[in-house]
Amino acid sequence: MNTGSYFERVDDHRYKPTPHAGGAWDADEMHVSPLAGLVVHALDRHLARNRDSGLVLSRISFDILGRLALDECEIRIETLRPGRTIELIEAVVHIAGRPVVQARAWLLASGDTAAVAGGAGDRLIPPDALDSWPLTSVWPGGYIASLDVRPVAPPQPGRATVWLTTGLDLVAGEPAGPLASYVALVDTANGIAVRRPPSAWMFPNVDLTIHLHRRPEGGWTGLDTTVVFGPTGQGVTSTVLHDTAGPVGHAQQILTIRPQPS
Repeated sequence: MNTGSYFERVDDHRYKPTPHAGGAWDADEMHVSPLAGLVVHALDRHLARNRDSGLVLSRISFDILGRLALDECEIRIETLRPGRTIELIEAVVHIAGRPVVQARAWLLASGDTAAVAGGAGDRLIPPDALDSWPLTSVWPGGYIASLDVRPVAPPQPGRATVWLTTGLDLVAGEPAGPLASYVALVDTANGIAVRRPPSAWMFPNVDLTIHLHRRPEGGWTGLDTTVVFGPTGQGVTSTVLHDTAGPVGHAQQILTIRPQPS
């Protein structure tokens, strides 16, 4: 497995991507998946510096505003709605002075609700029992090449359930929290169950929204994914998110679908 990192720190707000962060649609672009993990890492650091509120990140949405050049990025964070039990925080990623990703995270109060917990569904077959699958047979790019992908069953057009992990650090020389490391792999969902070959059709997602009912743990991200293409150029990738203990939440991605230029 690869070693190294997806990013290197430049200063308190700026990061330089390594070739491992290279995109699948364009090698000169950043894959949004490790960038999403970097945003959560920056949020974790921001919250740790400012106060320990006891709130937990329960939803985060990423809107992709422009081209993600494989270049130095800056992350700026602002609290939009402070509160003791509910808080809304925004992180904006800039590249070359332009905002390219806007992320908003809801933090909710934490308490003991074990007595009423339920409804999450069954665990997946554990990754240790599965063989690796080269996702590079479908997609190019440094990020895809960095992954260990283990399907629960052979992927089908529009349907796949896989485990993902990586040997890379998120930021060189910095321990990332379990949530940041987990989120850094979630956007891969749109690439594991392709309905049509990406050599013939384009179907990039313009957003990623993650809802969590439990904090993920461990080094594996489980994606139980369904992809739907509509008849007028839009699609949706829907994923039940897992760790090795079971489901942890859901992810949604809206797709823009069009043929590859001839």
